[in-house]
Amino acid sequence: MATGILNIKGRIWWIVALVVLCLVPFVLPRFYVYLLSIILLFGLFAMSNNFPLGFGGIYQLHHAVFYGVGAYGTALVITKSGLSPWIAFIVGPLIAAFLGLVMGIICIRLSKLYFGMLQISLGSLVWAVVYRWYSFTGGDDGIHGISVPDIISSYKGAYYFTLIVTGISLYVLYRLLKSPYGSVLQGIRDNPVRSSMIGVNVKKHQLLALVIAGFFAGVAGTLFVVVDNTVFPDMMFWTLSLEAVIMCLLGGWLTFLGPMLGAALIVIIRTFVSTYTLYWALVLGIIFTLVIFFLPNGVLGWIEDAVKRKPNLAEAKE
Repeated sequence: MATGILNIKGRIWWIVALVVLCLVPFVLPRFYVYLLSIILLFGLFAMSNNFPLGFGGIYQLHHAVFYGVGAYGTALVITKSGLSPWIAFIVGPLIAAFLGLVMGIICIRLSKLYFGMLQISLGSLVWAVVYRWYSFTGGDDGIHGISVPDIISSYKGAYYFTLIVTGISLYVLYRLLKSPYGSVLQGIRDNPVRSSMIGVNVKKHQLLALVIAGFFAGVAGTLFVVVDNTVFPDMMFWTLSLEAVIMCLLGGWLTFLGPMLGAALIVIIRTFVSTYTLYWALVLGIIFTLVIFFLPNGVLGWIEDAVKRKPNLAEAKE
């Protein structure tokens, strides 16, 4: 009975959140609508990173390369090929997924930290090519003034497009995690040796997770092109990958929406604290350290634990 009531309350909260998100452009200034668009796409970026990291146990330490390649793939198709931007929006994530496959095949022979270190090396190589190839990628100047369809060229249109695509992407990721494949992936995370002993092809499942993560990181990169109309090499630099890992840990890497919450916290802290001090990263570091000590499961993980404890306390009193 209590579980049913909680499920109904959960659905009501989802509906309320959706209504609020749809009304945001009509009640908030342009800057805050833009900021929320950035939070949504960075949330998707962090959640795509958490798919292999939190649910697959794979040390995904250079996830930003897929985010940047997805953005550059979209931008280059629009600016160099003359094809429709709608086609570019599909091509960008597919290129990121293909890169995830190639890097995965090379790195998957290793495990844990060795996997992550090799991925950082390969990702840095891709960044160096983009950074130096002035005639094609624009080098360190990046690509600016990227044209998108008129229907999403305004800040409101870009926001709603980001909201819809992010919502669809999160639903797909959720269904994947609730599928038999998602259960096997989490089993591999918990005990890869036992999973292998019962006949699971561990490397094959992990490689598929890397391709899926690369695709949705590419989707997030494409959304950045829509929102900001620009791309630059720092989008695939290793420091952004570190930031994505912090988003996952801060929000709760063992929860589905934790990385989204972590992304929101980091974007908000970076935006508003940096207006008062250049040392916003120090403030973030202090907050992150406190979370690690007092909320090891992340902010959302702590909230979920608190919600689960309430019904148990109520039953105990009865």
